[in-house]
Amino acid sequence: MAAVSRQRVRDVLEPVVAGAGYDLEDVTVTAAGRRSVVRVVVDRDGGLDLDAVADISRVVSEVLDADDVTGEMPYTLEVSSPGVDRPLTEPRHWRRATGRLVRAGVREDKDVTGRVMSADDSAVTFDVGGSQRTVAYDVLGPGKVQVEFSRPGAVDEDEDEDEANADAETRP
Repeated sequence: MAAVSRQRVRDVLEPVVAGAGYDLEDVTVTAAGRRSVVRVVVDRDGGLDLDAVADISRVVSEVLDADDVTGEMPYTLEVSSPGVDRPLTEPRHWRRATGRLVRAGVREDKDVTGRVMSADDSAVTFDVGGSQRTVAYDVLGPGKVQVEFSRPGAVDEDEDEDEANADAETRP
């Protein structure tokens, strides 16, 4: 029984995933006994919710079942979005991280840690301590999103409810 080729799976899935409005970020194929585990990572602007993951999972499954890419080998399909630990390496990754706190290496300079203000095809603009710093991709290393338990400007729904209840109690 021949192993399933990661590149072949990627080649088959890439146009289908793109046609559905998603970016194919990664494909891994791992042998698991007599079957393979095919892991597909997809993303899109605005992120993915569970319904989107279910929709793209159906599309990917149909394509893999219709194509002989897995041959006779049974497989388990796992479809997910990239986690927060995915390095930011492509302009689209940086664009999707707008508003997030990120740390990245800068060639021949100190690392930068700041909030991504904007990203285009040539550079990323960070807010670093109230000052804007623009770094071109050709000197910018992979970025790592920093986990924040309370992002500035984020609204806590519990606090909003508490404030609304307090306002209602003080009204005549």
